[in-house]
Amino acid sequence: MNTPGRSPRNAPTLEAVAEAAGVSRATVSRVVNGSPRVRGEVVETVQKAIAELGYVPNRAARSLASSRTHSIALLVPEEVSRFFGDPYFASFTSGLDRRLTGSEYVLNLVVARDDPDRKAVRYVSGGNVDGAIVISHHSGHQFLRQLDGILPVVFGGRPEAGISSDPYYVDVDNVAGGRLATEHLLGLGRRRLATIAGPPDMTAGVDRLIGFRDALGDAGLSSDDVEYGHFTSTGGAEAMRRLLDRRPDIDGVFVASDLMATGALGVLAARGLRVPHDVAIVGYDDSPAATWGEIGLTTVGQPSELMGATTVDVLLRLLAGEPDVPHANIVPTALVVRESA
Repeated sequence: MNTPGRSPRNAPTLEAVAEAAGVSRATVSRVVNGSPRVRGEVVETVQKAIAELGYVPNRAARSLASSRTHSIALLVPEEVSRFFGDPYFASFTSGLDRRLTGSEYVLNLVVARDDPDRKAVRYVSGGNVDGAIVISHHSGHQFLRQLDGILPVVFGGRPEAGISSDPYYVDVDNVAGGRLATEHLLGLGRRRLATIAGPPDMTAGVDRLIGFRDALGDAGLSSDDVEYGHFTSTGGAEAMRRLLDRRPDIDGVFVASDLMATGALGVLAARGLRVPHDVAIVGYDDSPAATWGEIGLTTVGQPSELMGATTVDVLLRLLAGEPDVPHANIVPTALVVRESA
């Protein structure tokens, strides 16, 4: 029921209540849901704003206990071809599915590249699911912020600032992983290093590049030979061509994903360069792509199935109302050495 004289389109929003009360959107959501984590005086302020504005919470903002769907959304703001074509996502999703097998929940896949009409956000926030897992998010996906405080959300990978006010996420230390790969190349005596980086609008791409540059800086070497491959095999191949056109004397390359590395290896072979004799290659993920070709790929292994399972664990704890669930959940990486380096 709406306030008299006010159409549903003009009904007050959670954001309007937050502004009137001088608190965050997430705080208003906690008050609406009866969370004990909000101080009494703040609760009174928010409730006063709710009463004055005539705000009516939607189904997703009410007590979870009274509106369980036993469904979890896997929200992927990405191209469909990339999601189904990247072995990392397959492994991550396998971890999700295996962990959910012993629970009461089912997984709903929601693919939304840009979501200009907010269809995906409306579906996820409209009471159709109890919580959401978001993977492959970019800094431009600010529409994800509309989920903030509406329902429990856990990110696969640390989200960019601005996407969530106080995010829960599962990730690896990508800076340390980029450093590990680069230090391995340096330990092999390679000194003319380059990198094929991930997208600059994704934290994984940015952090792995930071690790590469930090390791080279500590070694007193230049870190200017950078090309971006956008986490695809085609992008990796194109980036490798650009690097070789500019620096044909490269003797080592850190590639920020195994899938990009498969493209890079093809270009090196086409140019008559031997791996690892002429150019040593280190990838990232230890996905099935690392062993697709004749040359096994040395790579920074991140346990993607474990990451998927851990992401579900965090979300299930939030749905169960557990206190003190950690926001940052970091799983370990390790270097897996094969023929390419």
